[in-house]
Amino acid sequence: QVQLVESGGGLVQAGGTRRLSCAASRSTFSFNAMAWYRQTPGKQRELVATISLRGSANYADSVKGRFTISRDDAKNTVYLQMSSLKPEDTAVYYCNAQVGLTPYWGQGTQVTVSS
Repeated sequence: QVQLVESGGGLVQAGGTRRLSCAASRSTFSFNAMAWYRQTPGKQRELVATISLRGSANYADSVKGRFTISRDDAKNTVYLQMSSLKPEDTAVYYCNAQVGLTPYWGQGTQVTVSS
């Protein structure tokens, strides 16, 4: 079993920055990959960024150049550094970890970007 705990959400002004953290209950080396997703009411959860075991990152086009995903394996933590935030980035952000074919999710953290 894996527990993922997100933190760092809150209210931020457009153009601002925010860093989300996702602390895992076990070594991040045990995960095939980790990712951040986001979801707004009435919409499907969408992939924001992924990072592989080797540290290779991929981003959704909507956040490319503004968001950075990183991992600190010594702390079993994955981060999402968000900059140049826009109101359309407002969502609940979820951490995801994949162990084999099994996905694990955190409880989510709300990010609200005011215009």
